[in-house]
Parts: sequence; structure tokens; C-alpha cells
Amino acid sequence: MSANLWLFIMFFRIGVFGFGGGYAMLPLIFQSVQDFGMMSYQEFSNLVALSQITPGPIAVNAATYVGFSTSGLPGAACATFGVALPSYILVLTTMFFLKKFKESKGIQGAFAGIRPATVGLIAAAAVILAQTSLVNGSVMDFAGSFKDYINIIPCAIFVCTLILIGKFKISPIVIIMGMGGIGAFVCG
Repeated sequence: MSANLWLFIMFFRIGVFGFGGGYAMLPLIFQSVQDFGMMSYQEFSNLVALSQITPGPIAVNAATYVGFSTSGLPGAACATFGVALPSYILVLTTMFFLKKFKESKGIQGAFAGIRPATVGLIAAAAVILAQTSLVNGSVMDFAGSFKDYINIIPCAIFVCTLILIGKFKISPIVIIMGMGGIGAFVCG
């Protein structure tokens, strides 16, 4: 099977089962790239950061990035089309059935199950990102076991971001640009 067809199928599957949007798809994308040894934890963390700051849906941006890094422009096209096609098909199909069965207890029950599952997927994405962004490798403690240690500067940026968004309602665009500048100056 060609790499491009393989990328299309991989991202088509992610698109079919990635309910909840791009952040909920990140664990699926992460697992797929890890299963096939396509990128390291750090490369995936960079993929997420780049996908967030570029225009467009995060899942589409991530698929494009993985496809391009794996197989160039044709790979980017196949991965992007693969992740987007299921949404298009599912939205058309779902709209037909929702109009017809919107009062159904089964449909209401399905949404009651999908909503918390989506929150769980987004939380899993946050944990993956925290592990790659806030924890920096492992060190051996006095007992001879390995423990992860916290990377102070990214943790400070994380806490400042939470405060700036949560308390002061600063625009995410301003925060991304500002924290990127701080990171370049302090960590670069």
C-alpha cells in the first residue's frame, strides 16, 4: 500500500471516530503517529502548537502537518482530505436523520453519551500536551528510581496564560503572540 493511501485511510478513520472536534481528535492522532513511529513526543507537541497558531481547524492542520512530514505535498493532501471527508459525509447524513428523528429518546441518549466522552477526549489531549510541554525528561532520585521533573518556565507560562484568559479575558491571539515572544526570549 502506498504511503499516501495509508495516510488517507489512517486519517479517514480518525475523522470517522473523532467526535468533539480537533482537540478531541488529538489523542487519536497521537496514538496513530506513535503506533507507526512517525514522530516523537516533542515533534507531536510542536505539531499541536503549530496547528493551534495556523488558521483553520486543529485536526485538519495536524493532519496536513503529519501528511507533509511523512510524504510531502501529496501526503499532506491525502491526510487532509482523509480527515475532512468523514465530517462532510456525517454532517449530511446526520442532518437528514436529525430532522426526521429529533424527538427520539435514542438520539437524545446518544448525545447524552457523546458529550461527556468528548470532554474526556479533550482532557486526554490536555494531559498529553502537559506531559510534553511541562515535564522535562526524567532524573534519578536518591532511591535509584526515575522521576519526571517539571520544566519551570513552561509551567510559569501555562499559569500566566490561565490567569490572563480566566481572570482578565485577554484575547488568545494576544496571549499566543506574547507567550511565544517570551518563550523565544527566555527559552531560546
